[in-house]
Amino acid sequence: MTDISHVTPGGPAVVRTLDDVVIRTVSVGPMDNNAYLLTCRHSGAQLLVDAADDPDRLISLIREGSGSARLDLVVTTHRHSDHLRALRSVIAVTGADVAAGAEDAEAVSQATETVVTRRLHDGDPITAGQLSLQVTALRGHTPGSIALAYREPAQARGPGASPGRVHLFTGDSLFPGGPGRTTSTATFTTLMDDLEARVFARFDDRTLVYPGHGDPTTLGAERPHLSQWRARGW
Repeated sequence: MTDISHVTPGGPAVVRTLDDVVIRTVSVGPMDNNAYLLTCRHSGAQLLVDAADDPDRLISLIREGSGSARLDLVVTTHRHSDHLRALRSVIAVTGADVAAGAEDAEAVSQATETVVTRRLHDGDPITAGQLSLQVTALRGHTPGSIALAYREPAQARGPGASPGRVHLFTGDSLFPGGPGRTTSTATFTTLMDDLEARVFARFDDRTLVYPGHGDPTTLGAERPHLSQWRARGW
């Protein structure tokens, strides 16, 4: 598979440099959670997807990105504890705002003793400096699970650029090989419905998928297997 970088648990950040954004990926904690730092190359604004674990490592990553502890926003993809263990510590150091899916926001606040300053819904825009992303709600793994889509600008021309390509941060809702874990037939069906309507129907095969654990994939690699996932029920 092309344009995919392996994430080494506990290893150095994997860095992808685009025209406007640098994406840094680290794997942290005993469950090898991925945390993603997006840095705007023009304004220095930074957004962290999932302050999962190892706050010292995440603070170091933030400093790698900006040369300071600047962090504008942390987006938590869902309420499960392995995705937010470092949230309180990261916020204490950086003072960043916190966002989460509306249906998971209260649980995130209670678990971390932080204030979720923005409750996100499907289609909501997110901005941090000149960073601009869009929320995709993916119900099923948890009621308020979300993904974030960053689209490369149409005028992107730098090395490795692909104008209009989407980078999709999916938490635990979509992995290489299938959807995230669900606890009933109903929640599995809900997640599959959302994945088909809100991910595979919205975004093309070039779309890079950055999951909450493990290596990235593309929608092109996963699309042929949708009916198989439906049939097996997980």
